[in-house]
Amino acid sequence: MTTNALQWCLLILGILVGGCQQESNVANQSDVAGTYALVTVDGAKVPATVSHEGVNLLVRSGTFTLNADGTCSSKMAFVPPSGTEATREVSGTYTRDGVKLTMQWKGAGTTVGSIEGNTFTMNNEGMTLAYRK
Repeated sequence: MTTNALQWCLLILGILVGGCQQESNVANQSDVAGTYALVTVDGAKVPATVSHEGVNLLVRSGTFTLNADGTCSSKMAFVPPSGTEATREVSGTYTRDGVKLTMQWKGAGTTVGSIEGNTFTMNNEGMTLAYRK
């Protein structure tokens, strides 16, 4: 009788521990969810003038949104040499492996970034973008 009771206790403990771990992983995924504001481009505080592919751009602002469902979006306002402000918006999906985030953009390529605390950083087309939640 004691052996059966011990087996049942171990089985119930295993189910409870497994359930707790699953909830913890879900909580970790939602920990990164939110909207992040662009704070620097190539180390320069936004708004910042940066050189991108040989062209000087004034980056006025930007946001990066991570949703708990694995989708993401980015919006950046900038002024190219023409002098007319433009906005670029893209969306996609992301996966997370520890601090590493890999974004797959709709109709475009892949970008890898990292998230630590409230700071998200990525290198996109040669520009280092840093965001804060």
